[in-house]
Amino acid sequence: MPHNKLDTKALENWLWEAACIIRGPVDAPKYKDYLLPLIFFKRLSDVFEDELERLSQDYGSKEIVETLLAEDHKLVRFYLPQNARWEVVAGHTTNVGEHLTNTVRAIARENPKLQGVVDTVDFNATASGQRILADDKLKELINVLSRYRLGLNDVDADILGRAYEYLLRKFAEGSGQSAGEFYTPGEVAVLMSHILDPEPGKEVYDPCCGSGGLLIKCFLRFKEKYNSDPSLEPLSCYGQEILPSTFALAKMNAFIHDMEAEIALGDTMVRPAFLTPQGALKKFDIVVANPMWNQNFSQSVYENDPYNRFAFGYPPSSSADWGWIQHMVASLKDIGKMAVVLDTGAVSRGSGNAGSNRERDIRKQFVDNDLVEAVLLLPENLFYNATAPGIIIVINKAKPIERKDRILLINVSKLFQKGRPKNYLPDENIATIASIYRNWEEAEGVSKIIAKDEAAKNDYNLSPSRYVAQNGEDDTLDLEDAIVQLKEAEEERNKADEKLKTILKEIGVWNEH
Repeated sequence: MPHNKLDTKALENWLWEAACIIRGPVDAPKYKDYLLPLIFFKRLSDVFEDELERLSQDYGSKEIVETLLAEDHKLVRFYLPQNARWEVVAGHTTNVGEHLTNTVRAIARENPKLQGVVDTVDFNATASGQRILADDKLKELINVLSRYRLGLNDVDADILGRAYEYLLRKFAEGSGQSAGEFYTPGEVAVLMSHILDPEPGKEVYDPCCGSGGLLIKCFLRFKEKYNSDPSLEPLSCYGQEILPSTFALAKMNAFIHDMEAEIALGDTMVRPAFLTPQGALKKFDIVVANPMWNQNFSQSVYENDPYNRFAFGYPPSSSADWGWIQHMVASLKDIGKMAVVLDTGAVSRGSGNAGSNRERDIRKQFVDNDLVEAVLLLPENLFYNATAPGIIIVINKAKPIERKDRILLINVSKLFQKGRPKNYLPDENIATIASIYRNWEEAEGVSKIIAKDEAAKNDYNLSPSRYVAQNGEDDTLDLEDAIVQLKEAEEERNKADEKLKTILKEIGVWNEH
């Protein structure tokens, strides 16, 4: 049994070696379609073996447990028949693709929740009369994936999400397939879970849940704080994801962690999945999310919305950031709280500009209505798909009295350690930041509390670096934000041109030629 540990570098080397095996027969953007179901299966099998070991200690022997499990599958999170486990597949030398496909389908039959999750690939498939992945390549791949154990105590809780993100970054970016896919670094997700601090009986929602990492970290924070006390009401988690492959990841992650979770497939912005019997949006105690930054949505999505989500205004087509935030706020109970990760421009674009700016005008309403509780500026180079820093916006519909009409701004940009390939937030810094938020503190060079009137004086610029400067840094607009503003200006100009054209036609002075 392998005992090697998978840190980030080892994970990436392992996945790279596995991908190189199928290079050639499989197009690079599709590597993840073959590798991830196998990693699913390996994870399932290793976690099942963990369960077997635990039950064997309780019942005295593995043989007794096998007999009991064959009769009652409910003793474990999921049940793998004896001939449908990784070690059996790894020992198979003939008709490997057929055997593997039959194995994952058998697992799905025994565990209906895994249907459409673990059995998504036919490893025996052909194209033009030839196997896509020959048995010798598949056998070699299984041998490489056997190198590491993926049990509950062997790897990070979101091992599947991390693997997915690496494969995306390495192989899919150039193919245009990574547009809607994003992975939240584990330490950022942990920080958000400490800020939101879910309590027993609460419902947590992520409208663009990806591989489910943010929901998992909230669940793990809940378990850590309440020590898995069975007398307490459980935490209920809800997520929606637009991409089928990522949706499968989220389902798997929730299932592996034995979470009370409902994951839906679909486009949240167009067709939100969680509704009341009357057809209104279901409301949650907590919302946590990392939507794709500066996403493009047609104006018709906002203009024809049947759920009244965009009462504070329609964001520009160039950036859906404040569209997502408004969806999340519309999905919050009156005493609810949310945290969302976006790019830094979400809290500063449009401020200081002459005239109207849609993002700034929506931000103004959030500040004027005292919904913004805190903004945290993260360090650069934390995220896989971007070197730019992100920000966490905390919205609270029920601020404590001492926080009314005030906003806490935390500049975390220097509280990181250098890593390869990415920077990271050390545990002690996460604890410090969470403590500053929880205790509503001003810390020299790190945090500042401002009145919402001060935000208004700064034209609703909520960038922490504007209020908490470090090492002489300034709040200069970066290139990505400048591009978004340029697109917004072009959109407004085109609308003005169309309006002028209509007027000129009406008075008979417009000539198409």
